[in-house]
Amino acid sequence: MESIYTEIRVALYAIWRLRWLALAVAWIICALGWTLVMRVPSAFESSARISVQISSVLGGSVGLNDGDRQRDIERVRQSLTSTEILKRVVTNLSNGERPLTSAESLSLIGSLRNGITITAQGDDLLEIKTRVALKGTSDRETAYIVRDVTQRLIDIFVQENLIGNRAQNVEALAFLDAELARRGKELADVDRRRAEAQQRTMGALPGSGTLEQRMESARGELANVNSNLMQAQGSLAAMNGQMAATPASIPLATANGVGGTDQRIAILEGQLADATARGWTEKHPDVIAIRAQLSQLRTEQARGSRSAGPTAPNPVYVSLRSMQVERQGNVGALMARKAQLENDIAQIAQRQLAAPAEQVDQSRLDRDYDVLKTQYDKLLSDRENAKLKADATTKTDGVRFRIIDKPSLPNRPAAPNRTMLLTGVLVVGVVLGAGVAFAKSQLSNTYTTTQQLARASGLPVLGSISEVITSETRAIRRKQLMWFSSSAAGLPAMFCLLLLIEFIKRIVIS
Repeated sequence: MESIYTEIRVALYAIWRLRWLALAVAWIICALGWTLVMRVPSAFESSARISVQISSVLGGSVGLNDGDRQRDIERVRQSLTSTEILKRVVTNLSNGERPLTSAESLSLIGSLRNGITITAQGDDLLEIKTRVALKGTSDRETAYIVRDVTQRLIDIFVQENLIGNRAQNVEALAFLDAELARRGKELADVDRRRAEAQQRTMGALPGSGTLEQRMESARGELANVNSNLMQAQGSLAAMNGQMAATPASIPLATANGVGGTDQRIAILEGQLADATARGWTEKHPDVIAIRAQLSQLRTEQARGSRSAGPTAPNPVYVSLRSMQVERQGNVGALMARKAQLENDIAQIAQRQLAAPAEQVDQSRLDRDYDVLKTQYDKLLSDRENAKLKADATTKTDGVRFRIIDKPSLPNRPAAPNRTMLLTGVLVVGVVLGAGVAFAKSQLSNTYTTTQQLARASGLPVLGSISEVITSETRAIRRKQLMWFSSSAAGLPAMFCLLLLIEFIKRIVIS
């Protein structure tokens, strides 16, 4: 402990011995530091709070929801730091006494780029803070400038949300109308070229759609007609067979209701024809029974003699004749339709071979038409939604602004903290001055105690001689001490003077 105390005393004596060097270094550092601190422009900060109430009776029924309005507010909040907005802020701005010059306006714009802060406090409260630091202006002028800038920012914020939305809606509607007109013109042009190409390619061809679709449709219908024609021809052949086996006339007595073999044969033949028309085969029990009866009656008719006399038309034959005519007409119609379809297929095939490039153009025009029609319908829907949203925005009070705290006039700088900086410079100056003096003493060949000399030389020290101070030397040292004390007292005096200047500046601002 005693050695530590001794070392401290030795260090203090070394610094005291070079006290003028320590004081000079302290003065130089403090002078430079205080000059830099006092030259740093004061940054003043002004704040205000705005209540933004987002509400609408329509709600989200027309696409006007709270999220959209919140995004609009966020967009305007981000745009407040743009160059155009900042130019509007500094236009005709004064420092409390006179308008700002162009150089001061440019300096203010540069300071505002990173000096505007907008934070959300809750769901419906915004706080706008503005920090400005300008060179060449007094603290009082800067305080008035930062308050006016905050007020301008609030005004622009409200205007951009109330008026900017309306202008944006008008621009959006104008853009959509122009796009609709352009797409409508393109759609009409493509539709006209499609009609011309279709008329040139399709001509008077039957059916609808492309050539491939028409060919497929015609072939399908031809297959169906061939199937129906085969059935109609088979039915007509069966009817012809029945007509050949049915007599065209019968005896008058039979016609008047008198029974006989011929009448029974005619009745059975009519039943057989009716069964054949129904599609019964020869193996059907009823057909077998009818043919057995016919065979027996014809055998009896061959044995006996037919009585001569007047005859009458056979009603069964007349009925079969009408059915035969109907089936002949059906066959003729099917054959005519078949010939027409074969002719259509030939024409379509010929057109397919003759105009392959036109088919490609037709397909391309169809694709272009579909794309343009889809885009046109989407633009039309967007235009209607935008128009409805614009009407809802302009005709309803969707956003309400209310200033909670007006922009404040700052009475003290927000930065820098000159009191702390001035104190720090003073402490650093004193410490560095003492440190330089101590370092200089360690580099010299002067020793304060006999122990230092013994350690440095490695030889034993026999003794020491005390310094004899005369009265003249004591007077000179007393005078030097007064000079040193005066110079050293100048540091805290200068420090207090700077603090007083800073205090006076704050009083002038308020």
